[in-house]
Amino acid sequence: MSAVETHTGLSETEENAVARKNAILYAILQSINGAAAPVSIALGGIAGASMLGPDKSLATAPITGFNLGVALMAVPAAMLMKNIGRRYGFMTGALIGIFGMLLAVKAIYAQSFWLFALSLAMVGAANSFTQQYRFAAADRGTKKIKAKAISWVLIGGVAASVVGPQLILHTKDYLEPIPFAGAYLWAAGLFGLSLIVMQFLEPGHPPVSEAQRAKGSGRPLMEIISQPRFIVAVLCGTSSYALMSYMMTAAPLAMLACGFDVTDSTWGIQWHVLAMFVPSFFTGNLIQRFGKERIVATGLAILIACAIVALNGVTLSHFYVALILLGIGWNFGFIGSTAMVTDTYEPHEKNKAQGANDFILFGTVAAASFLSGWTLNHYGWDFMNYLVFPVIAVSMIALGWLVLQKPNEAR
Repeated sequence: MSAVETHTGLSETEENAVARKNAILYAILQSINGAAAPVSIALGGIAGASMLGPDKSLATAPITGFNLGVALMAVPAAMLMKNIGRRYGFMTGALIGIFGMLLAVKAIYAQSFWLFALSLAMVGAANSFTQQYRFAAADRGTKKIKAKAISWVLIGGVAASVVGPQLILHTKDYLEPIPFAGAYLWAAGLFGLSLIVMQFLEPGHPPVSEAQRAKGSGRPLMEIISQPRFIVAVLCGTSSYALMSYMMTAAPLAMLACGFDVTDSTWGIQWHVLAMFVPSFFTGNLIQRFGKERIVATGLAILIACAIVALNGVTLSHFYVALILLGIGWNFGFIGSTAMVTDTYEPHEKNKAQGANDFILFGTVAAASFLSGWTLNHYGWDFMNYLVFPVIAVSMIALGWLVLQKPNEAR
């Protein structure tokens, strides 16, 4: 088997070795730059609320800015990396992240709510590049290793789930008497550190064969995204991610409203983010054994369990268990859906397909995070949890329909 030559000109063993090296490096980068998300989300709503008057309806607008930045940069990030390569593209994203974090420090000092929202939008734009790590890991290697490579990259999120919250706890008062600014200053340093790691990445785009050159950029985008498998994969991935963002964004504010403090909510986010990424140690193997669709369905079911727990009480334990289930459900739903998306395009079509996927995904996530604060303020925590049920029902029906249509193609 190892003697079989791949389309890159390398043997399978050599090609998979390149894929493993890149996956490890992307996991390290995920652990460093992935910390920007928990810092932005755990503090975004609280810091934003501190800049507002009695009406806190817009408190989560900075988090919406973060998610909107991810969505708006999704396609440009993919296209930029198509032209200049993964390494230089990711370096560009890190530089945007440094500037965004420093702007957040300035906004907090100036107590400028909308400048703070703009700064987190820039951090979100940087995070759009970070979101491409999972696809970049699947650039190389044979088909059998791709789902594992995606899962390995997200293992880096385990470290990010610790780095982000611990960064908040230990540096939020670093620039006293201004609260929170210190965490964003140190987060800028993490983006700087990632620039060093990026120097060791192997080229993400393998050599293009003559047959691929003849195909050009492949099928039109509309033909790719109109495939039933692409539609269902994006629907399930978007539902998993949007519900996770919707609940996670509101959770720190809901905890504060129930009498808990910033330390309690920060620990809750840490447990949540750990739950998002720890399953990545075995999600790839589970996908290989049981198939992508079953893992996605399991993730959606766990999200239902999260809502049920949250509806049964507002003690610290209820919040923590619900947030843990929210993270596990996201992991299964998101990794499984991402693996399904990779089935729908050829290597030379990946940039536009991945960009379209992330634009739809994070555009919806941005809307969910914006509605999160407004819904919590006007209708309460229980109402938010009830909304989980119809969203999951639609995704489950679509997934079941896909499997029944072509059961032999379920992978």
